Amino acid sequence: MDNHWTDAATLDELGARIAARRLSRHWRQADLAYEAGVSNRTVQRIEAGASVQLAMFLRVLRALGLLGGLEQLVPPSRPSPMELLRRETNRRKRGPRGGAS
Repeated sequence: MDNHWTDAATLDELGARIAARRLSRHWRQADLAYEAGVSNRTVQRIEAGASVQLAMFLRVLRALGLLGGLEQLVPPSRPSPMELLRRETNRRKRGPRGGAS
């Protein structure tokens, strides 16, 4: 999949991949629906490449053990070099420890 695919093509591919993962577990669509806590129709729609609510899609991914893959899809943003510099500058400066002995 890449940025040049249409939304419909991307949804079709995602649906096919989810169906393949379901079948590799020897689950029926009803099994996946039960495990995900969604309706059987929702699973059918996802596998057919139709649009569904994001929360329902996430439930299906979780049931298939695929939710962790979203970390690669949308990685957390890292602070910019300027933000790191600001953080370092704003750190509390402490004087030397200890006293006269």
